[in-house]
Amino acid sequence: MRVYLSENAFIDLLLSSAEVYKRECLGFLLGYKLEDRFIIEHAFSFQTAYRKHKGVVSFDRSHKKIDPILERLDRIQIIGDFHSHTQFGTMKGLPFPSPEDIEGMAADHIYLIVAINNNKKTMSWAENRDSTVSGSVGDFFFKISAYFLNGSSSVRKAKIHCPFPPGF
Repeated sequence: MRVYLSENAFIDLLLSSAEVYKRECLGFLLGYKLEDRFIIEHAFSFQTAYRKHKGVVSFDRSHKKIDPILERLDRIQIIGDFHSHTQFGTMKGLPFPSPEDIEGMAADHIYLIVAINNNKKTMSWAENRDSTVSGSVGDFFFKISAYFLNGSSSVRKAKIHCPFPPGF
């Protein structure tokens, strides 16, 4: 499985993660799914989410307000969600799903985890051998990973393609 991340979605992921740094962000991924890939056009961050250092919860009542708008969009739909794992003290944020993350996964959706940590040195943006995308901007180092359910409950990593970051 492959994930294609648009420039808009890439920027949305970085801004959403950095804005609430030291707490987790959460949002929907908007785009479409083809047989062997997900195309992510936008990443919409939940402004009303309850954020903690290790966890984030959205409120269903907020979703009900935006559902009629999303239903009107013909070309894109909700294809998954994203959230961040942030550095807390000396513990680094890692781009791996927790048991709670896995429990919340559904078939035919994609899940991005944005690990965000303090930046110690400038790193160029790159698509990595471990199927992630990573690099630094300002005070932050980011590493983005993607996961999906393969079959009923087997969690698999998807390879992220993002043509935007190398020129970033």
